[in-house]
Amino acid sequence: MNFADKILAFHQNIRPDWEIPEGIDILFPFNNPETWSVMSAFFKKYFDDEQQRTLILGINPGRFGAGITGTPFTDPVKLEEICGIPNNFKKRVELSADFVYEFIDAFGGADYFYRHFYITSLCPLGFVKNGKNYNYYDEKPLERAVEKHILHNLKTHLDFGCNASVALCLGQGKNYKYFKQLNDKHQFFRKIIPLPHPRWVMQYRRKKMPEFRDMFVKTFQEVLEAG
Repeated sequence: MNFADKILAFHQNIRPDWEIPEGIDILFPFNNPETWSVMSAFFKKYFDDEQQRTLILGINPGRFGAGITGTPFTDPVKLEEICGIPNNFKKRVELSADFVYEFIDAFGGADYFYRHFYITSLCPLGFVKNGKNYNYYDEKPLERAVEKHILHNLKTHLDFGCNASVALCLGQGKNYKYFKQLNDKHQFFRKIIPLPHPRWVMQYRRKKMPEFRDMFVKTFQEVLEAG
């Protein structure tokens, strides 16, 4: 099995039967035939090889990005217009995807970027509460309930052959704090590099977006050069 096969098999085996607190719903797009079709096309296009990749870990899928397309930080618009994968989803733009693909373009384009890096999330499934995106760390009972799934997620991705020397964490606050605590205990990666979350950049620092884009490019180039 190559990298694409392993990613698809992992998602195919995820089940939405997690025991989580009442009032929270799980985002589970993988049983949607359209989602599975575009996921297969995306991963076969960019990951159909046995190249080692460095992991970039966000928080958990959101309802306008991976919660629809199944492809992390990739909304239906980017999927079609940038990745060349037609889809029938409503063409709604997602802020995080805007920043990620702005950065990817500056880094050298999707083909080059995905040859070396794989973006996913610390928690493989996303959540909704009161109709809005909800993060795994937004309440302690949810955080405790999903920890075993997060651990399985990390172990499985390392089994894919991902780079264990370094991982990049999207989110310098609660996501990084939680990830670092897990890593200190389980020693998944020798180093974790925290970066601002794309949504935070677009929501609170949009005027400085070019500066953050350039910072991302510099950081990722340094990771690539370090091997």
